[in-house]
Amino acid sequence: MPLSVPPQRELIRAAETLLIAAAGGVGFQLIGFPGGLVSGSMLTVAIAALAGRPVTIPVNLARPCFIMVGILLGAVITPETLRGVATWPLSVAMLVVAAICMMAATAGYLRLVHGWDPMSALLGASPGSMAQVLALSAEFGADVRGIAIVHVMRVLLIVLGLPAGLALFGSTVEAVVSPGGAAGSSLVELGTLVAVSTLTAVGMSRAGFPGGLMFGAMAGSGFLHGMDLVHVSLPWWAGGAAVLTLGAVAGTRFVNTGPRMLLSYLGAAFGSFAVATAVAASFGLLVAALLPLRVADVIVAFAPGAQDTMMVLALAMHLDPVYIGAHHLARFLAVSFSVAVVALQNKRRPPAQSRESWKRPGQGTFDD
Repeated sequence: MPLSVPPQRELIRAAETLLIAAAGGVGFQLIGFPGGLVSGSMLTVAIAALAGRPVTIPVNLARPCFIMVGILLGAVITPETLRGVATWPLSVAMLVVAAICMMAATAGYLRLVHGWDPMSALLGASPGSMAQVLALSAEFGADVRGIAIVHVMRVLLIVLGLPAGLALFGSTVEAVVSPGGAAGSSLVELGTLVAVSTLTAVGMSRAGFPGGLMFGAMAGSGFLHGMDLVHVSLPWWAGGAAVLTLGAVAGTRFVNTGPRMLLSYLGAAFGSFAVATAVAASFGLLVAALLPLRVADVIVAFAPGAQDTMMVLALAMHLDPVYIGAHHLARFLAVSFSVAVVALQNKRRPPAQSRESWKRPGQGTFDD
């Protein structure tokens, strides 16, 4: 029976893991990699894990990060984007259908071709929302390593390929400059945001809602921002620390991952990206043909990328940020709801003996 790790040794390992995550996340952010904090921290911690370092993130540190990430996710909901959803009803409706079709097709591909378990396939098929997906993957005991690789490769391929593809349609492509967000000046609003989001997070977690900590915080934050009741978000250092830690959580899942397993995940990443891109392109071109909209705007709006990444690309290439933001918000809400419903059904379903054949190595859980 293995000896338990002394608390001080676990703290040292956690500190080393966080330092590695910070180096990778900050480095990726400085070079302008979209989603650099979560991608860079995950990759550097994963490399350390593959090199044999005992990387680890305690559960009690991961839980507050779920709440902070939920607050950040809810902050993307604004009155402008909510009004935008009502401005293009047909286009938004097609986007929602496209998102569901992308998830179904990609999840089916991951299950049938690569043998992923149903929950890992569902989360790996999610178009965008990488931070949310990684948090849910850790909580539900899904295959975080495979899901992380699939999502990081998706972000990388979109960032590299989308600007070049849009240039073919005559869109102006310039270097992405990360805008500096204005710091929130109201401590009362910030306190209200944190208090309401934390209460809803704890409430939904106690009620047994899947991903309750993150979804609850997102619901509380989204309501306050969408109703224009608050105009602040978490300080940059708090949000950055939460995202870095979340990336580190995903990176620790690469412990005991061999070269053959890694190669199999890369195959799943490229294959699932191809499936999602084909579905998104089909719906996007259909909308561009039916409605008087610019092809570049529609393609970025329908692309299976994270909302913040797509918004940065939209601003950098002088596209319509309101149209694109409204569509990615609609997709984000549709995907979040769909994942929650499927996860809840999976949680309530009695475990079947045949489901053991879907198990994959390296799974862990962070229970609320």
